[in-house]
Amino acid sequence: MDINFNKNEDHNKLLRSELNHKLTKVKLGGGKQRLEKQHALGKLSARERIDFLLDKGKDSIEIGAFVGDGMYEAHGGCPSGGVIVKIGYVKGKQCIVVANDATVKAGAWFPITAKKNLRAQEIAMENRLPIIYLVDSAGVYLPMQDEIFPDKEHFGRIFRNNAIMSSMGITQIAAVMGSCVAGGAYLPIMSDEALIVDKTGSIFLAGSYLVKAAVGEVIDNETLGGATTHCEISGVTDYKAKDDKDALETIKNIVDKIGDFDKAGYNRSVAHKPKEKEEDIFGILPKSRAEQYDMLEIIKRLVDNSEFEQYKEGYGKSLLTGYARIDGWAVGIVANQRKVVKTKNGEMQFGGVIYSDSADKATRFIANCNQKKIPLVFLQDVTGFMVGSKSEHGGIIKDGAKMVNAVSNSVVPKFTIVIGNSYGAGNYAMCGKAYDPRLIVAWPSAELAVMSGNSAAKVLLQIETASLKKKGEKITPAKEEELFQKIKQRYDDQISPYYAASRLWTDAVIDPLDTRKWISMGIEAANHAPIEKPFNLGVIQV
Repeated sequence: MDINFNKNEDHNKLLRSELNHKLTKVKLGGGKQRLEKQHALGKLSARERIDFLLDKGKDSIEIGAFVGDGMYEAHGGCPSGGVIVKIGYVKGKQCIVVANDATVKAGAWFPITAKKNLRAQEIAMENRLPIIYLVDSAGVYLPMQDEIFPDKEHFGRIFRNNAIMSSMGITQIAAVMGSCVAGGAYLPIMSDEALIVDKTGSIFLAGSYLVKAAVGEVIDNETLGGATTHCEISGVTDYKAKDDKDALETIKNIVDKIGDFDKAGYNRSVAHKPKEKEEDIFGILPKSRAEQYDMLEIIKRLVDNSEFEQYKEGYGKSLLTGYARIDGWAVGIVANQRKVVKTKNGEMQFGGVIYSDSADKATRFIANCNQKKIPLVFLQDVTGFMVGSKSEHGGIIKDGAKMVNAVSNSVVPKFTIVIGNSYGAGNYAMCGKAYDPRLIVAWPSAELAVMSGNSAAKVLLQIETASLKKKGEKITPAKEEELFQKIKQRYDDQISPYYAASRLWTDAVIDPLDTRKWISMGIEAANHAPIEKPFNLGVIQV
């Protein structure tokens, strides 16, 4: 171990500690006082409901814990987007669970809440996973209704997806454990089976106050749309539960009877831990995003037995491609090599940059994985494609386009881990969010942007100073430095992995040591959905 390893280790473990601190804070939802109020009503919190439902002692992963982080501050904030989403196991069956957090604005839907719910449904549809809704929501957050109501990816898309999933044969179970009003009332009733908790659950298109205003009828909410009404009179719901735990036990019993699913058939053997010490990741990964390191050493700490069979090892060295196993699952890995490498003709290639030969190699490898039905894992630490006359004359755009084409048309499941840099077109070629990875997560060390904060700030500074000079302002070196730092700080805030996670550009910020779990559970989910179309690259320039 050298001094740099120790410095890196200290830095990256501090980042992990910051991650854990942020997670602890966000798990309080609307705060301790509102949690106590929930308990006083005889209700479990959203997280307690999920914990009770999922099998004890089995892995689970949370989608979008940081959604809404730093957003809607003028409206009091929206921790986790006001809804908790987890993939876990119910009676041994992998499911996705969506639970409204009533401690956040009574579970009202902000714009980001709709986006997160749609992401949960997208995961269920892509992977044919059973989805369980634990409903406790006051409906649309009215002060922002124009940003959540009418568009294609807004609130109404939820119910459209309910119908699509039903036609696909994806099991949907809904438990009404609190309010379920207006348009939101359709969600549980469009599910296969609906439960309602007595005295605390209610479903109606309009509450008692609105009913009185609209038609002059005086009625209380319980008589209007409580458990007895919907289980014994309207027939809207299928099961009446005496309390939250009773409802969750009923869900467990329903899931327990679901038949097996057709497998996609991804290859899995006995799982093995990496031979290399996994915790070494913290010392290998540099403190600075500009520093070089050997990505191969990271891979050895992620894959079973630390065994990685490289494809075209001596060609296109700025990308590592090869086969491995993660928790027993066969995978094809495409990773940015972050150290300077020498080609056979003696040229040097910068780490983290994609060159023509690397893009060509990756295209061939991705095609091979599709041919062999092997899931793909992308390890991102990329600054972009190589620029300059030599690269342009060598056809970098053409080769980059081929790689993007292969990623876009890939039919095997893809999983993306943003380890470090994720800049510009490199983000796209390495299967960024726009390219439909089944799951995309970031390490606390990640940065996502068009370019680095330093580079972007220099470009923006030139524009800003030119504008000020046109207005007659004199720009001193001190003023220029002040402007630079101000621009850089703003840009650095935007490239943070938490900024990306709050907007659901990634599914989570994770502890690097949880990477194997995320990939393994992701492939297990994908194994529920057999591939339905052949791999076809379409038209590409050769």
